[in-house]
Amino acid sequence: MNFELPEELSLLQKTAREFAEAELRKPARVMDEEEEFNVGVFKKLAELGLAGLTIPEAYGGSGFYESNLANQAACVVLEEINRICASTGVTLSVHMSLFSSALNKWGSDELKQRILPHLSTGEWIGAYCLSEAGSGSDAGSLTCMAKKDGGDYVLDGSKLWITSAPYADVFLVMARTSAEHKTRGISAFIVEKSRKGITIGKHEKKMGIRGSATCEVLFEKCRIPAKNLIGEEGKGFTIALDTLDGGRIGIAAQAVGIARACMEEATDYAKVREQFGKKIAEFQAVQWMLADMSMRLDAARLLMYRAAYLRDAGKPCAKEAAMAKLFASESADKTAKDAVQIFGGNGYSKEYDVERHFRDARITEIYEGTSEIQRIVISRALLGA
Repeated sequence: MNFELPEELSLLQKTAREFAEAELRKPARVMDEEEEFNVGVFKKLAELGLAGLTIPEAYGGSGFYESNLANQAACVVLEEINRICASTGVTLSVHMSLFSSALNKWGSDELKQRILPHLSTGEWIGAYCLSEAGSGSDAGSLTCMAKKDGGDYVLDGSKLWITSAPYADVFLVMARTSAEHKTRGISAFIVEKSRKGITIGKHEKKMGIRGSATCEVLFEKCRIPAKNLIGEEGKGFTIALDTLDGGRIGIAAQAVGIARACMEEATDYAKVREQFGKKIAEFQAVQWMLADMSMRLDAARLLMYRAAYLRDAGKPCAKEAAMAKLFASESADKTAKDAVQIFGGNGYSKEYDVERHFRDARITEIYEGTSEIQRIVISRALLGA
């Protein structure tokens, strides 16, 4: 068993780390303060091939898909990006894991040829529309309708909590094509934002990841061609769950990146901050907090890579993805809390990045399946339910 990254992933890691340090550190603060995503930074990221990690080379991807390293490559990059800016990190994660991967796995050749090249270059940003006002954890209760009308489907309804909605160019939308069955009546569609009948609604004011826009998306008599259906009619819920396995690995990587930032910044601060005549790093209470941070970070990263490896190998990974997401997100929340504590009053100030990391970490336990949902997934796998 080899715990070292292959050379191609190490080089990718270096590229992502250098980009994040040079291009994201200042914009991260601005995005958070102004609650506005920097699309220009995303375009620069895409120019390095970091937006096409889960896309085959035939459609402009970075080549990791062919070597069965796509999800591991995404984890490498997402950790580095989220270490600096979680708002950019979640935008990239959704783009790669919830949109590009799903289209590549379930879409027709025509759809892939038409859309994936735009995603690999970052010309287009992809978004994922599953949640609704009355359908969050209970995704099977969604009510957004897609009615067949000749050679088209007509979408009516609304989606809530949609990451990247204002600047996304194309959406993966889960909609109900039949009322006869709760989950088998759901289908998945590719919907370009250029189509008539799409409105971007309320912009949520959030605690964290404030630089990433989260909005309502409304569909009113939005007509899309039947060829924009991915998979088969009635298979949308299956596609949604499979896609979320990859998405949860992406959020695990986000949590690992945030936790790493907190640990590194708390360690550096403890080495210079003096109280009672000595560095606070000399106090056992602080040492133990740092030790626990390091332990949780390593464990979370190993769970993340195991799940990514299984997904790249085409093996079932629902339980492993849930475990990675659950442990990494709860670890990030705890590590961020302890980092603020080590910083003391300074940790409560926006002058220091740990304040932003603390707010950003909280969402990782909620979106793409709450911690409670992850425990349900894991326990059902153990019990054979």
